[in-house]
Amino acid sequence: MQDIDLVIVWSFIIGFGVIMYVLMDGFDLGVGILFPFAPDEESRDVMMNSVAPVWDGNETWLVLGGAGLLAAFPLVYSILLPALYIGVFLLLTGLIFRGVAFEFRFKASRSRYLWNWAFAGGSALAAFAQGAVVGAYVQGFDTANRVFVGGALDWLTPFTVFTGLGLLVGYALLGSTWLILKTEGDLQAWAYRVTTPLLVAILVVFAVIGIWTPLINESIRERWFGALSALWILPVLTFLCGFLIYRAVRKRQEAIPFLATLGLFIFTYLALLGARWPYVVPPDYTVWDAASAYNSQLFLLIGVIFVVPVVLAYTAWTYWVFRGKVRPGEGYH
Repeated sequence: MQDIDLVIVWSFIIGFGVIMYVLMDGFDLGVGILFPFAPDEESRDVMMNSVAPVWDGNETWLVLGGAGLLAAFPLVYSILLPALYIGVFLLLTGLIFRGVAFEFRFKASRSRYLWNWAFAGGSALAAFAQGAVVGAYVQGFDTANRVFVGGALDWLTPFTVFTGLGLLVGYALLGSTWLILKTEGDLQAWAYRVTTPLLVAILVVFAVIGIWTPLINESIRERWFGALSALWILPVLTFLCGFLIYRAVRKRQEAIPFLATLGLFIFTYLALLGARWPYVVPPDYTVWDAASAYNSQLFLLIGVIFVVPVVLAYTAWTYWVFRGKVRPGEGYH
């Protein structure tokens, strides 16, 4: 085992956990973001029922990625949490509001509109906070002697606000394509209508970030514009996914828009990792600098080898059990 670089193994595990969370929880956050704009209250019932059986299981990946990050790369926690404390607090606050709204909305009558706003507001807040945190990661952090030395609001800049709003739009696109897949009738027709404007908006966001990022970070500029950079294939694939979404919506296909949106997120995520690898706390510390002891990583890896297949099996089984269309009057509740 000493010949295996466990830092690379753990980097893959945590990277996998993060993208699984983004994909799995992204569409149910997107449904919440679209909630206030739904055609009527019955449509909102269907929207919530489409994600109610799976939303809490989706967040398992957030717990797995966060716990693995703490155990395998403790330096990341000691620097990023002080740097992003407010952003992480907003993220968790949003998740709490929407989690409570799932249960209380179906029992409420006169106060249902309040839980509608709690669900929508919590979803939007969580999505914006995630996007802002990603933007702060791209910017980098002020560190000295393995300690964060910046201010509590250093993470909040025009760039991070833009990335926060961008991810909010991206999750809304995931939500609309999920509704295309899971609903029918007037609600599905509405989801088709909102998907194209959301697609145009997120492609514009990607283009702006692609131009803006090299301007604020020299190391990313050098990596992207170096000789024969292979990273450019990822934006090309991202925009190809966008074309597939557009064509599938025009042809009224049901599964392709959602699958292509997943691909759009995956290629964007890989482009982000490629622009920053191997820095886990940019611009100073690599994954090897931030890693815990070899024996600690090995001990934890044994547990993960058993846990991850169980989580994957549980997730697959849940989606299989609750497969098919969600109709008015039917659903988890």
